[in-house]
Amino acid sequence: MNAIKIVTKKKYEVIDITKEVEKHVKEVKEGTVLVFTPHATAGIIINENYDPNIGLDIMEALDNMMPEGKWRHDKVDNNAAAHIKSAIIGPSETIPVKDGKLLLGTWQSICLYEFDGPRERKIIIKTTKD
Repeated sequence: MNAIKIVTKKKYEVIDITKEVEKHVKEVKEGTVLVFTPHATAGIIINENYDPNIGLDIMEALDNMMPEGKWRHDKVDNNAAAHIKSAIIGPSETIPVKDGKLLLGTWQSICLYEFDGPRERKIIIKTTKD
């Protein structure tokens, strides 16, 4: 099991981590890789990243569904919307690997979604071999 650290710079941010994950699967002939973030206000998603507007559109859609400042948890530390968005996106993705390559579609990338930055985020990368 390996881990990488990502330092986010904004409150809301989409960071493509595909290249970082690829470094950890080079020795996997056939198997899977789990990409997991152990944080309650960030998530991992697979989607298009060729056009960065997709990530911005997803962030905006989540903002429209979960506006800030109206939730009970905001009385604790004012980040309830970040927790809700993270719960919807989820903390992990599993990707098949063959001959040291991620079996992602042409336009797919693995991205960290930051909902409560800036922060240092840990990403756990666990490979399995079939």
